[in-house]
Amino acid sequence: MAWSTRQLAELADSTVKAIRHYHEIGLLDVPERASNGYKQYKITHLVRLMQIKRLSDLGVPLSRIAEMERADQDPDEAIRVLDAELAATAERIDRVRTELAALRRHRAPMHVPPEFAPISRQLSQAQQSLLLAYSTVFSEETMAEFRRMISVPDDTEDEFESLPANADDAAIENLAERMLPVIREKHAKHPRLQNPAADSPRGVEPATNTMAQAVAEFYNPAQLRVLQRLNTLLQQATDTL
Repeated sequence: MAWSTRQLAELADSTVKAIRHYHEIGLLDVPERASNGYKQYKITHLVRLMQIKRLSDLGVPLSRIAEMERADQDPDEAIRVLDAELAATAERIDRVRTELAALRRHRAPMHVPPEFAPISRQLSQAQQSLLLAYSTVFSEETMAEFRRMISVPDDTEDEFESLPANADDAAIENLAERMLPVIREKHAKHPRLQNPAADSPRGVEPATNTMAQAVAEFYNPAQLRVLQRLNTLLQQATDTL
């Protein structure tokens, strides 16, 4: 007795598409064809298909099935490896669900790092983008310090975030001067952030370049001028000490 592809799929509770895919990736041998050109599947194909489904149901990726079967010469080891992989997957799923719960609780965007979820709604789009960029180069300790710093907003920060690109020189100078004592106080409370690239896991130069590119990309010309002027004022204040 022989089955067609559709009959084999129905018998194994699979699909014609899945069977064809198993042929393509070499997991299931292609059977001989009858005189009419139709494939003729036999009991060995059914058994093989059920083996594939069983391993897939256990969580083995199709790309790993052949490897796992070779390991079945030592089934205890194969089972141990698969169990460890599934444990890691379960841990990742639990972590993701915990992060999603935090995002939902604080109504935070999904792209925001979970530790910033509680303050995400007070952050501008530019600040959120900077966070993501900084998270690629800052150490965990620096990111935690950064989070503590921006958790305490101030009026000048809101004004800076809403500063129009065509702000005049007087507005820029005025804002930079009012931001100066605020920034100096923040530096005193969070000394690590005076040089946040210092302990970057990726190195000081890559971190510094990433920071510079992020600021240049996400802030408008007037905001950049405020930052430049503020940096000058900070340097002058340091020189007079």
